[in-house]
Amino acid sequence: MAEAKDTAEDRPADLEPRERVAVEKRKSPSARVVHEVIRQEGVDELERPTSSLLWSGAAAGVVIWLSVITQAALMLKLPESPWSPAIISFGYSVGFVVVILGRMQLFTESTIVAVLPLATAPSWASLGRTLRLWALVFGANVAGTFAVALLIPHGEIVTPQMLAAMIEVARHGTEGSAREVFARGIPAGFVLATIAWLLPNARGQQLWVVTLLTYVIAIAGFSHVVAGSAEAWLLATTGNTSFVAAVFGFILPALAGNIIGGSGLFAALAHAQVRSEL
Repeated sequence: MAEAKDTAEDRPADLEPRERVAVEKRKSPSARVVHEVIRQEGVDELERPTSSLLWSGAAAGVVIWLSVITQAALMLKLPESPWSPAIISFGYSVGFVVVILGRMQLFTESTIVAVLPLATAPSWASLGRTLRLWALVFGANVAGTFAVALLIPHGEIVTPQMLAAMIEVARHGTEGSAREVFARGIPAGFVLATIAWLLPNARGQQLWVVTLLTYVIAIAGFSHVVAGSAEAWLLATTGNTSFVAAVFGFILPALAGNIIGGSGLFAALAHAQVRSEL
């Protein structure tokens, strides 16, 4: 049998042991390694107790309000100008930074984390566990945003000027028909799944990864179901829209778009690129 030819590319460089260690430390993990890291995270999340998922998801729903509050505060401080929205949109990232880096349960992150174990070893049992995680986390997320929406207009937590600015932010974030919200929800789900994929390889740059990618969602006008539910609930609790419109005009269309973008597109592509190597 003919021996395989040893090409120049296959031969390692003549390095000292300490240099080889340095090379290994600086190498970026392969796509297969990243896939396995996220799959293991997904397995861990799927096995968490129901109470843990509910409390973590509710906390995420409460904390995501920082995105609405920060945008409103920036709107009040900045002069009206064509460039103001570009600065105000950075406020959208604040809630996501705290939720994601604080390891709270956010539904759109779960679209890829929970799907990779299912894609790797499909079964009805695995599908049931994935649907359970989605239902618990999403329900807790929107319950958290709804609780704050009930409190803010009547709890004297913010000034009337701040409340008016928050309502303006909410109007802008939820505008459009249900069909438009669904369409804008697809790229939002894709971007959030991208964040979950990048974080294991971020190496101390997690803050910038989360900030910049969620800024893309805000500046592009995409629809994120959890942050958007805070805005939709605020409009409903202040009488600027009906609860039916909040649910069927924004929350459910955004939910469908986020699922398609996160698990239908990104998770499928992320798994497909390493499927033959697993």
